[in-house]
Parts: sequence; C-alpha cells; structure tokens
Amino acid sequence: MRRLLVATLATALTLAGTGVAAQAAPAPGAPGLGDSYYPDYGNGGYDVSHYDIRLRYTPNTDKLTGTTTILATATQDLSRFNLDFVLDVSSVLVNNRPATFARQGDHELVVTPARTVAAGGALTIVVQYSGVPSSKVAAGYTAWIKTPDGAAAVGEPEIAWWWYPSNDHPSDKATFDVSVSVPDGVEAISNGVQPRPPVRETLGYTRWSWRSLKPQATYLTFLTVGQYDITTDTTADGSQVYNAYSQLLPQDFRDAAQASVERTAEITDWESTVFGPFPFEARGGVVTPPGTLGFALENQTRPNYSSAFFRRGSNTYVIAHENAHQWFGDSVSVRDWQNIWLNEGFASYAEWLWSEKNDEGTAQELFDYTYASYPDDAAVWTTAPADPGVDQLFGDAVYDRGAMTLHQLRLAVGDDDFFEILRTWVAGKKYGNATTEEFTALAEKISGKDLDALFQAWLYTPSKPALPSAARALTKPVAPKSWSKIAETHGLLNEH
Repeated sequence: MRRLLVATLATALTLAGTGVAAQAAPAPGAPGLGDSYYPDYGNGGYDVSHYDIRLRYTPNTDKLTGTTTILATATQDLSRFNLDFVLDVSSVLVNNRPATFARQGDHELVVTPARTVAAGGALTIVVQYSGVPSSKVAAGYTAWIKTPDGAAAVGEPEIAWWWYPSNDHPSDKATFDVSVSVPDGVEAISNGVQPRPPVRETLGYTRWSWRSLKPQATYLTFLTVGQYDITTDTTADGSQVYNAYSQLLPQDFRDAAQASVERTAEITDWESTVFGPFPFEARGGVVTPPGTLGFALENQTRPNYSSAFFRRGSNTYVIAHENAHQWFGDSVSVRDWQNIWLNEGFASYAEWLWSEKNDEGTAQELFDYTYASYPDDAAVWTTAPADPGVDQLFGDAVYDRGAMTLHQLRLAVGDDDFFEILRTWVAGKKYGNATTEEFTALAEKISGKDLDALFQAWLYTPSKPALPSAARALTKPVAPKSWSKIAETHGLLNEH
C-alpha cells in the first residue's frame, strides 16, 4: 500500500496553508453502479478481469456447491466491497486472508477484507458457497429454472446471483472459466470453447469445462444442465460450433430445432458480411426441454432457445435475431439498461435483413406492415425506445420500433452510409459498452447529416411518428411472407 509520510506537526494542522491535500482514508465501494433502471446492480470500488467458477451440481436435489475465484483490481482505496449473490456463503478469502461478510438487501454480499486495498491494487477473491438455487428469491422472483432433468441458469437482466458471486452489470465484463461436475450421463453446457473434454471423476460424476476468451457480461454467462444430444463442427475460420438439443424434445420439435440451429454457422457467416467479422471464438445454440425456458437469450457464443420457437416447424428468424446479438449486445453491450434498444432494435432489424436476403419480404415491406399493424395508442408508440422504463424493457417499442428507427435511418442516409455506420459501430465499440447518444453521434458523423429530428421522433417521443405523405400507404399493406414467423418469434422473445 502506498504510504504518505507527513511530519507530525503538519498532520496536526491538516496541512493548513501548504496547498497539499490530505490523503483520503480508504472507503467502502458503492453497493451499486447507479444504473438508471437498476441502481443497486453491480458494485463500485473494483473492476473484475476474470471469473473462475468451479461447481458441483446434483439435478435430483437441485443442490449446487461451488468455489468462485474472482480476479479484480481496486479502483479506489478500498475498505470493503459488495458482491451480487444469493446462495449460502461459508467463507470468503481476499488476497489469501479470511474476510468477514454479511448480507444486505436481497442480493448483496458485503465483504470486509482483513486489510484495505489501495487503488490499483490486485484483488483475489475466493468465495465458497452452496444452496438450492430454485429456493432463492431476489428482485421478486427466482431466475434459476429447474428442469425435469437438470437446470437452466439463463436470464436477463439478472441470473448470476443464483450460481456465482459477481459484479453484476454489463459495464464490468470479464473472461470466464466455468467447470461443473454433474452425474455421469448428464451434460453441463456453458459459453465459449472446451479447453478439455469432459473428465470422469470419482463417485459417478463427470466434470465439464468451458472457457470464454473474450470479455463477457455476467448476464450473458449461462449454465444449462440436463440430458442433451450434442453436435459439433468447425467453421471455415476455425471457430468451434457446439449445439445441444434436449433429449426430452418430441421428435417433431427436435427435427425443426435442428433444422434451424444447425444453420447457425451459415447465418453468422452471412451476418459477418453485413456487420463485420464474428467477434467471438465459438458459435452454437442450446434448445432446452419443453415447458422450461419461455424465451430465447443471446448468451455469448451460444444462445439458449425455448423449444416453443420450433413448435410450428423450423425458424431461422430467431437464429438470425439471437446471433445478431453477438455483435449488438454481446460484443457491444449497453452501458446502462436504459439503452436496451441498442440490443433488441438492432437484432430485430437483422431479421428484416435476413428476410430481404431470402426474398421473403424486404425491409421496406416489413416496415410498412409493422407501422400499419399497431393502433395509434399501442404501447409501441406511447413508449420511447431510448427510455422504455423497466416495465417495457422487453416491450414492442424496444424491438419493433427500434427496428423501424434503424430503417428510417437507412432511408435518410442511404445504404452505403447506413451499413458503414453499423460496421463502424461494432468495430469501434468492440468488447465495450455504449449509449444511444454515442450511436446517434456516430450516425451524424458518418452521414454528414443533421439527424436530430429523426431520432427525436423515433427514439425519444412517446407518440406515433408521422410519415411523409409520399410514404403513407392508402390501404393496409399485405403481410410479407416472413411476417408470421417474425411475429411469432417476437411474441416469445418478449416473455423474458
């Protein structure tokens, strides 16, 4: 720790008249990062670089035991700090010394190290814990999903609390090692690549290991356990493809799911031509048992899908949507949950582009039909996408009006500038965080146009934007071929 040697007399006089400021005493890290919608999510005072999560899970009892090691750096002179976590903690070590810890609120673990840590100092935090995740309630619900043959730790905006301690906010990304021991014959699937094949342990357990090599937000880190059939492949650029299908899927669901998810590499290769190179080291997807997951989530490198997306046959639109998030949401993540349209509006517009590519309806046709489909008093118009509020975090304004905003931008600046804006956005913000204001500024910079009126009408005004008279349809447009599948997809996506 840095120490300032000051003469006794000068200290007593508090350095009066010398112009030298006294060094502040170490202070607690903030219990939240001040997010506009979730001010107590995440924690201040430190920045995480890596999580090493080592678990044992027994599906029959839903019992989870674990040790998570967190590598971090203090961002202030730190006397204590918080972790976001709800399971039962047995011990905490900070820099190899036992720390005291206490509960605060429904998801805060307050940790007091034996020694304070200076700003810039390394933190190695080791937390040992156990519990039944499905019995823990926080933020008004239980995010951990118990399935007939295992569990799914898949959720947004919070899921980490139920299986590993963390600084739970997208603005503090880290790399991950996840190692999970489960009974033989059960699969444990997570993000990234497998640094080693599953290893048999004693007492009828097998350990599965996963590694995420690029910065990853906590809510995008997942664990899915159960009995799954696995397919693997390698893309032309060397990325590992790893897909998993619940063995509980009825055959018709399974066929439709596989006909969709197995096209992930093809779809992401196409998206790479639109948005820029794929940002991560692996690709794939997981399809969970019927009646468990009620939505899809863009988990980094490997989205998880409800089987309901495939109940009426194959669905490549949800694959295009969730994998567009690998650029918009995963690589470029929100700095504040208020900016969620930067994730969902962009992924929704990717569906329109996929429809255009496959001659199932142009983006203009989808815009026209979407615009005409909503009555003037619908929530999609009375909610501003740039500030939808917690209740509409996954509402139509974020998805559909977000996509309509991007289409209006495309019309205003032209295709060349529009796609340059998208590629520059993901390249410039790669593995970082961003805001709506930064995106609109970039759009104006690249296009050389004043776009304030456009963005004010489409992102900030809680009413239906007017179209130029030349763009107004006299009759309701005909639904494009892709519409029914896109509408079905969005109906499920909104069920986060």
